[in-house]
Amino acid sequence: MNHESAAYGLWPLVLLNSAIFIIFAFSFYKPKSNRDWRSFGMYAAFIVALFSEMYGFPLTLYLLSGWLTQHYPGVDFFAHDAGHLLEVMFGWRANPHIGPFHILSNLLIFGGFWLLAAAWKVLYRAQRRHQIAREGPYARVRHPQYLAFVLIMFGFLLQWPTLVTVAMFPVLVVVYSRLARREEADAVAQFGRDYEDYRRQTPAFIPRLSNPNWEKMT
Repeated sequence: MNHESAAYGLWPLVLLNSAIFIIFAFSFYKPKSNRDWRSFGMYAAFIVALFSEMYGFPLTLYLLSGWLTQHYPGVDFFAHDAGHLLEVMFGWRANPHIGPFHILSNLLIFGGFWLLAAAWKVLYRAQRRHQIAREGPYARVRHPQYLAFVLIMFGFLLQWPTLVTVAMFPVLVVVYSRLARREEADAVAQFGRDYEDYRRQTPAFIPRLSNPNWEKMT
């Protein structure tokens, strides 16, 4: 219980970390339309759910405690480090913050925020000119901002998986995919054949190894 009381119930940390990652994303994404706010709100809900279990109440560890203690004896699952479940389950019993899943998590989160920032600059410039965003990340994928949110959330899943966020993640991916299709329908209505040509040349979320738009990367 000493580990539990020391590691969890830290609701000020829940609020602080949630605010940091939500405000940080907001500074790059800058939602304007109802659709923007909807996509950003889903990301914010994921972040709050994540940090609520990371520092507040470890619901996943409580629900799985019987199975976890049976299969991983000797691990104090109410110590904070044990919340890095992938590191524990794959046998990384040293400091989980230097484990392979945590390092990959950091790379995905950092890369997601970089992509979010880079995409917003291109999109903002294109919207002011009433043009199709084709440069930077948009030369590789049609929806880099949604891809950025997916990378960030998947990175957090690798770092601290919970039942709630694991359940939320595929739902959010589907919702982002639907929002992307609605945006494309609006773009076709606005730009017509120009956007259809861009859509044929550029994948939606997963970049090709070679792409005819590569030279437009800046």
